[in-house]
Amino acid sequence: MHRSAWPLAAFAALALCGCNQAAPVASVPPPPPQAAPAADFSNLPPGAPCSDKINRYQSVLVADHRTGNVNDSVFTQIENELTEAAAACSVGHDGQALGLVRASEDKHGYHV
Repeated sequence: MHRSAWPLAAFAALALCGCNQAAPVASVPPPPPQAAPAADFSNLPPGAPCSDKINRYQSVLVADHRTGNVNDSVFTQIENELTEAAAACSVGHDGQALGLVRASEDKHGYHV
């Protein structure tokens, strides 16, 4: 081979090496993560202001969680806060329950 052809031959050999790579293998995507279950507040006193507020807040929270706007750890944290408010609400401590909901809304930027 002629001396000036060596660089061209070396380049061609290197270029062909890339063609021998294995083709990517298709894989099945992992299943979506299971959504954390929403707390059950069905035992709240019907018609109480705290019941309405807790249910409305939870409804917005669950919708935001399903669309990915709230991650699992924040969802769980707010659900725990709502559970505490629901405990106060269920024994007739409406003002305390509403205060707990308001504190959670302020902390997390919700105002429903």
